[in-house]
Amino acid sequence: MKLKNFTQKEGYKFQLVFENGEIKETDLKNLIGHHVSLDDVKTARIDSEWGCLEFKNGMVDINPKTLYKAG
Repeated sequence: MKLKNFTQKEGYKFQLVFENGEIKETDLKNLIGHHVSLDDVKTARIDSEWGCLEFKNGMVDINPKTLYKAG
C-alpha cells in the first residue's frame, strides 16, 4: 500500500495518508532520527513510483509498509 499524501506536524511527527484512505499519525524520530536532522525533515517528499517517504533527495527513505506499521 503506497503513501498518497503527508503533512509534517511538528518535529518528526507526520500525518500520513495511504492510498486506501487510512490516515495515521506517527512520530518518525525512532526510524530516521539518526539519519535525518530536524532541519532536513522539511525535505520530505513522496517517491511517486514506490510510494515511500523520502528525505534528503532520496538519500534516506522509509517504505510504505514500514510507515503503515509505525502509524
